[in-house]
Amino acid sequence: MDMNAVELYLLGRRLMKIAEEALPKPASGGAPTSVRMVLIDVGEHPDSSVGEIATRTGFPQSHVSASIARLREFGVLETSVDPRDRRRTLTRVAPGIAKRSQRAAVPVDSVLATALRSSDPTDVEEVIEALDELAARLMPADDRHVPQPAGTRR
Repeated sequence: MDMNAVELYLLGRRLMKIAEEALPKPASGGAPTSVRMVLIDVGEHPDSSVGEIATRTGFPQSHVSASIARLREFGVLETSVDPRDRRRTLTRVAPGIAKRSQRAAVPVDSVLATALRSSDPTDVEEVIEALDELAARLMPADDRHVPQPAGTRR
């Protein structure tokens, strides 16, 4: 099968939805998708200004600023003044966030089984192995999980 850009995009969106189903739901209902998109952009582009984030995400600067403020309150993002242009504020993911999320790893077996429409553990294991291989090839090592002892599930 030949993967094309549209299929790759749709697969990525489907994987995101599966992951969102696996994550525990915050009591407050969680952050809207647009706020999460700002967080994802900052994670991919550390030390970005509000204007740069707005350009990449397509959201208005006012929305990006409000999202950053909200995420700062939760301790997820931090900001600093740009030393080269003191009028600009730079944003980055707060230190330790990736490590905290690793400690709170959530199993994906059941949501993958539902998405696969299969109760066969071998089917789920094969998909997890394929996803692990993709992650090893496409994600920076710092973003990957800490290896877990045999027999434990992410």
